[in-house]
Amino acid sequence: MEDWNRNNPISEYVRKQRKASKMTQIELSDSTGVGLRFVRDLEQGKPSLMTNKVNHVLLFFGTTLKPQPIINETN
Repeated sequence: MEDWNRNNPISEYVRKQRKASKMTQIELSDSTGVGLRFVRDLEQGKPSLMTNKVNHVLLFFGTTLKPQPIINETN
């Protein structure tokens, strides 16, 4: 079982955007249509979340997950 990582980039982004918008987790849940438990798990860095729901929350803040090439710094 993977450890939760509250400091992962997506968790940090959502938490910072929500706070910058002066929203509670309940308000974000209501505004995005995802459950409060999901918002809490997302902000706390739960490692296994449904990407479609993550994208739903990210879209609320004007962004989305997308494939990103891995840059190999040794080459």
